Amino acid sequence: MPKLVNQAGQRTWQMGDRMITRRTFIGGLSGAALLAATRAYAATSDLTELTIAEASTLIRVRMISPVELVRAYLARIDRLEPGVNAYITVTGELALQQARQLEAELDAGHWRGPLHGIPIALKDNMDTAGIRTTAASAVLADRVPTEDAEVYRRLTKAGAVLLGKLNLHEFAYGGTSAITHFEPVHNPWNLEHIPGGSSGGSGAAVAAHMCCAALGTDTLASIRLPSAYCGIVGLKATHGLASIRGIVPLCETLDHVGPMTRTVGDAALMLQAIAGYDALDPMSVNAELPAYASALQQSTASLRLGMPQSPYYDRLDTDVEDAIDAALVVLRKLTSDAREITLPPHPNFPVLLAESTGYHKQFLSDPAKRSLYDPVTLARIDAAAEFSTADYVNTYRELLISRNTIATAFEDVDLLVTPTTPGLPEPIAHAINPAQSSGGEPALRNTFAFNIYGIPTISVPCGFSRSGLPIGIQISGPRLGEISVLALAHAYEQATEWHDRRPPLT
Repeated sequence: MPKLVNQAGQRTWQMGDRMITRRTFIGGLSGAALLAATRAYAATSDLTELTIAEASTLIRVRMISPVELVRAYLARIDRLEPGVNAYITVTGELALQQARQLEAELDAGHWRGPLHGIPIALKDNMDTAGIRTTAASAVLADRVPTEDAEVYRRLTKAGAVLLGKLNLHEFAYGGTSAITHFEPVHNPWNLEHIPGGSSGGSGAAVAAHMCCAALGTDTLASIRLPSAYCGIVGLKATHGLASIRGIVPLCETLDHVGPMTRTVGDAALMLQAIAGYDALDPMSVNAELPAYASALQQSTASLRLGMPQSPYYDRLDTDVEDAIDAALVVLRKLTSDAREITLPPHPNFPVLLAESTGYHKQFLSDPAKRSLYDPVTLARIDAAAEFSTADYVNTYRELLISRNTIATAFEDVDLLVTPTTPGLPEPIAHAINPAQSSGGEPALRNTFAFNIYGIPTISVPCGFSRSGLPIGIQISGPRLGEISVLALAHAYEQATEWHDRRPPLT
């Protein structure tokens, strides 16, 4: 740990035999970031406790190395993975190889940016060249892509280190992460409960500090639901802001990819790395990218909040309702106004899932491959295929209209606030029992509309149930309104302590 000493009249940190002056530290860093990172490092002997922002600062000034940070995460994965089952593939040797290269670049004076040397993990529906990508299905159990997904390519360029590929609900076709060829993912807060889905491995790994951050995908809820259930931050940005090329599709019209992190600031850093136009992705939008981390310095005092009415606040679990009520008290103090509003109509999602038929047709036509699907997943794909072309075209037209008209919801308010989910994560035993499982669908009630609207939305921790399970609140903004969404989410995070809680893992 660093020790603050006075040497020749100046503040100096002692790191073993090294003495580092404040001038050496700053090197373009803000004093506040430096102080925060140093205090965090001094408070722990476990490097996996550090956020991206903290670890990045310490790597940049050579107080820690990418190699020792990666080793700390690999040791934690080795210790906790059998219980959590967040990973399908751990890429330990690759991670150490990448870390050594990045350390050598630092020795040569080259720093790639805030993700330089940061250990991350990817949901296992994102292609990684030379590393199997399974979508948690027996159908793809041996599939090894030859090219990287665009978001992974961008993360690599930014200096991120890959710890491995994360478990998920098979083909991202559900909200429990209990239906997977690689056995259910367990919620770190209570290993007998689901972590949500479909990015359950991503949520569990981040919550259990088995990676510094992860990427998830979100078609109806799949970033925000596991983030709420696992007590972390999950951001689904504007549809098309981050490329989905090289990701096993569910429904491109609704598919998003985004960061899952411990803090809002870390989500901003991850978004900065993956956002941007990709001409080879038909969903990609060509938009000017702001400095997303600047949202952390933005005042929220003038923001006006809208609380969409039914069904978002209807039939909430009692613990969820209590946590949301308390969160709204804080949010009202941070903003200028809060009022009830009504959102414009939107189509339902099942018809749109007919898009998945196109991808799965190549496997379903082969009886041997068809038999490898979990029966629940297969039933959902077959059901989506039953919709007619006219049904799909009409629903898609309604979706386009809803994406145009959602702007009207922001004429009198700046942001929308809802519970992320109406309830709490169910036991895994229920999720794998067809007679008891909901399949996760009731939990999607408050999230799927924002995929249809295509607008940015984030889930942040806002409390816990009496049984110790996390609860999330969802903040949404207009198209390309990520800065305001991040600003309020960060302000709320700083005004509360929920993000500082740790799962009771040993």
